[in-house]
Amino acid sequence: MDIDAFAAVHRPEWDRLRALSSRSRLTGAEADELVILYQTTAGHLSALRTKAPDPLLVSELSGLLATARGRIAGTHEARMSDVSRFFLRSLPAAFYRVRWWTVWVGVAFVALGAVSGWWVATTPAALASLGTPAELEQYAEEAFAAYYSNYPAGDFAGQVWTNNAWIAAQCIGLGISGVFPVYVLVANAVGVGSSGGIMAAHGHLDVFFGLILPHGLMELTAIFIAGGAGLKLFWAWVAPGPRTRSRALAEEGRSLFVVALGLVLVLAVSGLVEGFVTPSALPTWAKIAIGALLLAGYWTYTLLFGRRAVRAGETGDLDADQAGYALAQAG
Repeated sequence: MDIDAFAAVHRPEWDRLRALSSRSRLTGAEADELVILYQTTAGHLSALRTKAPDPLLVSELSGLLATARGRIAGTHEARMSDVSRFFLRSLPAAFYRVRWWTVWVGVAFVALGAVSGWWVATTPAALASLGTPAELEQYAEEAFAAYYSNYPAGDFAGQVWTNNAWIAAQCIGLGISGVFPVYVLVANAVGVGSSGGIMAAHGHLDVFFGLILPHGLMELTAIFIAGGAGLKLFWAWVAPGPRTRSRALAEEGRSLFVVALGLVLVLAVSGLVEGFVTPSALPTWAKIAIGALLLAGYWTYTLLFGRRAVRAGETGDLDADQAGYALAQAG
Protein backbone atom coordinates (compact mmCIF):
# COMPACT_ATOMS: atom_id res chain seq x y z
CA MET A 1 0.00 0.00 0.00
CA ASP A 2 1.27 3.46 -0.95
CA ILE A 3 0.60 5.48 2.21
CA ASP A 4 0.91 8.88 0.54
CA ALA A 5 -1.46 7.95 -2.27
CA PHE A 6 -3.93 6.37 0.17
CA ALA A 7 -3.94 9.49 2.35
CA ALA A 8 -4.29 11.80 -0.66
CA VAL A 9 -7.32 9.90 -1.97
CA HIS A 10 -9.16 9.73 1.36
CA ARG A 11 -8.06 13.01 2.96
CA PRO A 12 -11.23 14.90 1.81
CA GLU A 13 -13.41 12.31 3.60
CA TRP A 14 -11.35 12.61 6.79
CA ASP A 15 -11.46 16.38 6.67
CA ARG A 16 -15.21 16.28 6.19
CA LEU A 17 -15.57 13.89 9.16
CA ARG A 18 -13.44 16.23 11.29
CA ALA A 19 -15.57 19.21 10.27
CA LEU A 20 -18.85 17.45 11.06
CA SER A 21 -17.52 16.15 14.38
CA SER A 22 -16.67 19.69 15.49
CA ARG A 23 -20.09 21.20 14.76
CA SER A 24 -22.37 21.88 17.69
CA ARG A 25 -25.56 21.24 15.69
CA LEU A 26 -26.20 18.89 12.79
CA THR A 27 -29.14 18.47 10.44
CA GLY A 28 -30.57 15.01 9.94
CA ALA A 29 -28.71 14.60 6.65
CA GLU A 30 -25.46 15.75 8.23
CA ALA A 31 -25.90 13.31 11.13
CA ASP A 32 -26.36 10.44 8.65
CA GLU A 33 -23.32 11.64 6.72
CA LEU A 34 -21.30 11.74 9.96
CA VAL A 35 -22.14 8.11 10.73
CA ILE A 36 -21.35 6.98 7.18
CA LEU A 37 -18.00 8.80 7.21
CA TYR A 38 -17.25 7.33 10.62
CA GLN A 39 -17.83 3.82 9.30
CA THR A 40 -15.78 4.52 6.19
CA THR A 41 -12.88 5.95 8.16
CA ALA A 42 -12.97 3.00 10.55
CA GLY A 43 -12.52 0.79 7.50
CA HIS A 44 -9.58 2.91 6.38
CA LEU A 45 -7.97 2.56 9.81
CA SER A 46 -8.47 -1.19 9.79
CA ALA A 47 -6.85 -1.44 6.35
CA LEU A 48 -3.91 0.67 7.48
CA ARG A 49 -3.32 -1.43 10.59
CA THR A 50 -3.38 -4.61 8.52
CA LYS A 51 -1.38 -3.61 5.45
CA ALA A 52 0.70 -0.55 6.27
CA PRO A 53 0.65 0.44 9.96
CA ASP A 54 2.12 3.92 9.59
CA PRO A 55 2.18 5.15 13.24
CA LEU A 56 1.47 8.82 12.50
CA LEU A 57 -1.50 8.14 10.24
CA VAL A 58 -2.87 5.43 12.54
CA SER A 59 -2.65 7.85 15.46
CA GLU A 60 -4.37 10.60 13.48
CA LEU A 61 -7.26 8.40 12.39
CA SER A 62 -7.64 6.88 15.85
CA GLY A 63 -8.01 10.35 17.35
CA LEU A 64 -10.40 11.41 14.61
CA LEU A 65 -12.58 8.35 15.16
CA ALA A 66 -12.57 8.86 18.92
CA THR A 67 -13.83 12.42 18.44
CA ALA A 68 -16.45 11.32 15.95
CA ARG A 69 -17.60 8.48 18.17
CA GLY A 70 -18.04 10.91 21.05
CA ARG A 71 -20.08 13.19 18.79
CA ILE A 72 -22.29 10.31 17.64
CA ALA A 73 -22.80 8.63 21.00
CA GLY A 74 -22.77 11.75 23.14
CA THR A 75 -21.16 12.10 26.56
CA HIS A 76 -21.69 9.46 29.21
CA GLU A 77 -22.73 10.71 32.62
CA ALA A 78 -21.78 8.68 35.66
CA ARG A 79 -24.74 7.01 37.36
CA MET A 80 -25.16 4.91 40.48
CA SER A 81 -25.74 1.93 38.20
CA ASP A 82 -22.22 2.44 36.84
CA VAL A 83 -20.81 2.32 40.37
CA SER A 84 -22.73 -0.83 41.25
CA ARG A 85 -21.73 -2.45 37.96
CA PHE A 86 -18.07 -1.69 38.67
CA PHE A 87 -18.10 -3.27 42.12
CA LEU A 88 -20.49 -6.15 41.40
CA ARG A 89 -19.45 -7.08 37.86
CA SER A 90 -16.40 -5.40 36.32
CA LEU A 91 -14.03 -5.53 39.30
CA PRO A 92 -14.78 -9.07 40.50
CA ALA A 93 -14.67 -10.33 36.90
CA ALA A 94 -11.26 -8.72 36.38
CA PHE A 95 -9.97 -10.25 39.64
CA TYR A 96 -11.49 -13.62 38.73
CA ARG A 97 -9.81 -13.70 35.32
CA VAL A 98 -6.36 -13.39 36.93
CA ARG A 99 -7.06 -15.81 39.79
CA TRP A 100 -4.78 -18.61 38.55
CA TRP A 101 -2.02 -16.15 37.72
CA THR A 102 -2.38 -14.88 41.29
CA VAL A 103 -2.21 -18.38 42.77
CA TRP A 104 0.85 -19.49 40.81
CA VAL A 105 2.70 -16.24 41.44
CA GLY A 106 1.88 -16.62 45.14
CA VAL A 107 3.14 -20.21 45.23
CA ALA A 108 6.40 -19.22 43.52
CA PHE A 109 6.82 -16.21 45.86
CA VAL A 110 6.29 -18.24 49.03
CA ALA A 111 8.60 -21.01 47.81
CA LEU A 112 11.38 -18.57 46.94
CA GLY A 113 10.91 -16.69 50.20
CA ALA A 114 11.04 -19.92 52.22
CA VAL A 115 14.23 -21.04 50.47
CA SER A 116 15.80 -17.62 50.97
CA GLY A 117 14.88 -17.60 54.66
CA TRP A 118 16.17 -21.13 55.20
CA TRP A 119 19.45 -20.29 53.46
CA VAL A 120 20.02 -17.18 55.58
CA ALA A 121 19.07 -18.91 58.83
CA THR A 122 21.26 -21.98 58.26
CA THR A 123 24.24 -20.58 56.35
CA PRO A 124 26.59 -18.44 58.46
CA ALA A 125 28.19 -16.87 55.39
CA ALA A 126 24.80 -15.81 54.00
CA LEU A 127 23.79 -14.36 57.36
CA ALA A 128 27.10 -12.52 57.71
CA SER A 129 26.67 -10.97 54.26
CA LEU A 130 23.60 -9.08 55.53
CA GLY A 131 25.40 -7.21 58.31
CA THR A 132 27.66 -7.40 61.31
CA PRO A 133 26.60 -9.58 64.27
CA ALA A 134 25.73 -6.45 66.26
CA GLU A 135 23.63 -5.01 63.43
CA LEU A 136 21.77 -8.27 62.89
CA GLU A 137 21.08 -8.67 66.60
CA GLN A 138 19.80 -5.10 66.83
CA TYR A 139 17.56 -5.75 63.81
CA ALA A 140 16.12 -8.93 65.32
CA GLU A 141 15.73 -7.57 68.85
CA GLU A 142 14.46 -4.07 68.10
CA ALA A 143 14.39 -2.70 64.56
CA PHE A 144 12.05 -5.23 62.96
CA ALA A 145 9.28 -4.64 65.49
CA ALA A 146 10.01 -0.91 65.78
CA TYR A 147 9.37 -0.44 62.05
CA TYR A 148 5.64 -0.84 62.69
CA SER A 149 5.44 1.65 65.56
CA ASN A 150 8.01 4.37 64.84
CA TYR A 151 5.47 6.64 63.12
CA PRO A 152 1.89 7.74 63.89
CA ALA A 153 -0.51 5.02 62.73
CA GLY A 154 -2.34 7.23 60.24
CA ASP A 155 0.84 8.52 58.62
CA PHE A 156 2.34 5.04 58.46
CA ALA A 157 -0.82 3.55 56.91
CA GLY A 158 -0.87 6.26 54.24
CA GLN A 159 2.82 5.80 53.46
CA VAL A 160 2.46 2.02 53.13
CA TRP A 161 -0.66 2.38 51.00
CA THR A 162 0.83 4.80 48.47
CA ASN A 163 4.11 2.85 48.22
CA ASN A 164 2.42 -0.51 47.65
CA ALA A 165 -0.17 0.94 45.27
CA TRP A 166 2.65 2.44 43.19
CA ILE A 167 4.49 -0.89 43.08
CA ALA A 168 1.28 -2.68 42.04
CA ALA A 169 0.55 -0.12 39.32
CA GLN A 170 4.09 -0.52 37.96
CA CYS A 171 3.78 -4.31 37.92
CA ILE A 172 0.63 -4.03 35.82
CA GLY A 173 1.62 -1.08 33.65
CA LEU A 174 5.10 -2.46 32.87
CA GLY A 175 3.91 -6.05 32.74
CA ILE A 176 4.15 -6.10 28.95
CA SER A 177 7.94 -6.23 29.38
CA GLY A 178 7.65 -9.63 31.05
CA VAL A 179 10.64 -8.60 33.16
CA PHE A 180 9.57 -5.93 35.65
CA PRO A 181 6.91 -8.01 37.48
CA VAL A 182 9.37 -10.89 37.82
CA TYR A 183 12.06 -8.55 39.15
CA VAL A 184 9.70 -7.01 41.73
CA LEU A 185 8.39 -10.38 42.88
CA VAL A 186 11.84 -11.97 43.17
CA ALA A 187 13.29 -8.96 45.00
CA ASN A 188 10.42 -8.88 47.48
CA ALA A 189 10.44 -12.66 48.02
CA VAL A 190 14.17 -12.65 48.75
CA GLY A 191 13.79 -9.58 50.98
CA VAL A 192 10.94 -11.01 53.04
CA GLY A 193 12.64 -14.41 53.25
CA SER A 194 15.95 -12.88 54.35
CA SER A 195 14.17 -10.91 57.09
CA GLY A 196 12.54 -14.11 58.28
CA GLY A 197 15.91 -15.86 58.17
CA ILE A 198 17.53 -13.19 60.37
CA MET A 199 14.69 -13.42 62.86
CA ALA A 200 14.85 -17.23 62.88
CA ALA A 201 18.61 -17.21 63.41
CA HIS A 202 18.08 -15.10 66.54
CA GLY A 203 15.17 -17.12 67.88
CA HIS A 204 12.43 -14.63 66.98
CA LEU A 205 10.59 -16.35 64.15
CA ASP A 206 7.37 -16.10 66.18
CA VAL A 207 7.76 -12.30 66.28
CA PHE A 208 8.34 -12.27 62.51
CA PHE A 209 5.13 -14.13 61.70
CA GLY A 210 3.18 -12.32 64.42
CA LEU A 211 3.98 -8.95 62.86
CA ILE A 212 3.94 -9.81 59.16
CA LEU A 213 0.87 -12.01 58.86
CA PRO A 214 -1.88 -9.60 60.04
CA HIS A 215 -1.38 -7.22 57.12
CA GLY A 216 0.87 -9.39 54.94
CA LEU A 217 -1.76 -11.98 54.09
CA MET A 218 -3.71 -9.41 52.07
CA GLU A 219 -0.86 -7.06 51.20
CA LEU A 220 1.27 -9.78 49.64
CA THR A 221 -1.76 -11.24 47.88
CA ALA A 222 -2.32 -7.83 46.30
CA ILE A 223 1.27 -7.88 45.04
CA PHE A 224 0.67 -11.41 43.70
CA ILE A 225 -2.42 -10.13 41.88
CA ALA A 226 -0.48 -7.22 40.39
CA GLY A 227 2.43 -9.42 39.34
CA GLY A 228 0.09 -12.01 37.84
CA ALA A 229 -1.87 -9.32 36.02
CA GLY A 230 1.31 -7.86 34.56
CA LEU A 231 2.46 -11.29 33.36
CA LYS A 232 -0.99 -11.94 31.89
CA LEU A 233 -0.62 -8.76 29.84
CA PHE A 234 2.79 -9.98 28.65
CA TRP A 235 1.26 -13.34 27.71
CA ALA A 236 -1.49 -11.60 25.73
CA TRP A 237 1.29 -10.11 23.62
CA VAL A 238 3.13 -13.43 23.26
CA ALA A 239 0.06 -15.56 22.55
CA PRO A 240 -2.90 -13.36 21.48
CA GLY A 241 -4.91 -16.30 20.16
CA PRO A 242 -7.41 -15.45 17.42
CA ARG A 243 -7.13 -11.72 18.18
CA THR A 244 -4.58 -9.39 16.67
CA ARG A 245 -1.81 -8.46 19.10
CA SER A 246 -2.96 -4.84 19.21
CA ARG A 247 -6.52 -5.83 20.06
CA ALA A 248 -5.41 -8.44 22.61
CA LEU A 249 -3.22 -5.88 24.35
CA ALA A 250 -5.96 -3.25 24.26
CA GLU A 251 -8.59 -5.59 25.72
CA GLU A 252 -6.33 -7.04 28.41
CA GLY A 253 -4.87 -3.63 29.21
CA ARG A 254 -8.29 -2.08 29.83
CA SER A 255 -9.37 -5.05 31.94
CA LEU A 256 -6.16 -4.97 33.96
CA PHE A 257 -6.58 -1.22 34.51
CA VAL A 258 -9.73 -2.23 36.42
CA VAL A 259 -7.54 -4.61 38.45
CA ALA A 260 -5.16 -1.73 39.23
CA LEU A 261 -8.06 0.43 40.46
CA GLY A 262 -9.33 -2.41 42.61
CA LEU A 263 -5.90 -2.98 44.12
CA VAL A 264 -5.77 0.66 45.22
CA LEU A 265 -8.79 -0.10 47.41
CA VAL A 266 -7.45 -3.47 48.58
CA LEU A 267 -4.10 -1.97 49.52
CA ALA A 268 -5.81 0.90 51.33
CA VAL A 269 -7.50 -1.64 53.62
CA SER A 270 -4.30 -3.64 54.16
CA GLY A 271 -2.49 -0.35 54.86
CA LEU A 272 -4.99 0.43 57.60
CA VAL A 273 -4.40 -3.02 59.09
CA GLU A 274 -0.63 -2.51 58.97
CA GLY A 275 -0.90 0.95 60.49
CA PHE A 276 -3.45 0.27 63.23
CA VAL A 277 -3.74 -3.49 63.84
CA THR A 278 -0.20 -4.85 63.40
CA PRO A 279 1.42 -2.58 66.06
CA SER A 280 -1.60 -2.70 68.39
CA ALA A 281 -1.78 -4.38 71.80
CA LEU A 282 -4.21 -7.02 70.54
CA PRO A 283 -3.20 -10.65 71.08
CA THR A 284 -1.19 -12.05 68.17
CA TRP A 285 -3.90 -14.59 67.36
CA ALA A 286 -6.49 -11.84 67.10
CA LYS A 287 -4.33 -9.74 64.77
CA ILE A 288 -3.66 -12.72 62.52
CA ALA A 289 -7.38 -13.60 62.56
CA ILE A 290 -8.19 -10.08 61.28
CA GLY A 291 -5.72 -10.52 58.44
CA ALA A 292 -7.10 -13.95 57.61
CA LEU A 293 -10.68 -12.63 57.57
CA LEU A 294 -9.63 -9.85 55.21
CA LEU A 295 -8.01 -12.36 52.85
CA ALA A 296 -11.04 -14.67 53.05
CA GLY A 297 -13.26 -11.70 52.22
CA TYR A 298 -11.25 -10.95 49.11
CA TRP A 299 -11.38 -14.51 47.78
CA THR A 300 -15.08 -14.84 48.61
CA TYR A 301 -15.79 -11.63 46.70
CA THR A 302 -13.64 -12.70 43.75
CA LEU A 303 -14.88 -16.27 43.45
CA LEU A 304 -18.56 -15.61 44.19
CA PHE A 305 -19.20 -12.39 42.29
CA GLY A 306 -16.40 -12.90 39.77
CA ARG A 307 -17.54 -16.33 38.62
CA ARG A 308 -21.09 -15.07 38.27
CA ALA A 309 -19.99 -12.00 36.30
CA VAL A 310 -17.70 -13.96 33.95
CA ARG A 311 -20.42 -16.50 33.25
CA ALA A 312 -22.66 -13.58 32.30
CA GLY A 313 -20.05 -12.44 29.76
CA GLU A 314 -18.30 -9.76 31.81
CA THR A 315 -14.54 -9.37 31.31
CA GLY A 316 -13.77 -6.10 33.03
CA ASP A 317 -13.27 -4.51 29.60
CA LEU A 318 -15.34 -1.70 28.10
CA ASP A 319 -18.46 -2.48 26.12
CA ALA A 320 -17.86 -3.05 22.43
CA ASP A 321 -19.26 0.34 21.45
CA GLN A 322 -17.23 2.21 24.09
CA ALA A 323 -14.09 0.35 23.01
CA GLY A 324 -14.71 1.30 19.40
CA TYR A 325 -15.36 -2.20 18.06
CA ALA A 326 -19.03 -1.64 17.30
CA LEU A 327 -19.76 0.87 14.54
CA ALA A 328 -22.67 3.29 14.66
CA GLN A 329 -25.30 2.81 11.95
CA ALA A 330 -26.89 5.55 9.88
CA GLY A 331 -30.61 5.97 10.33
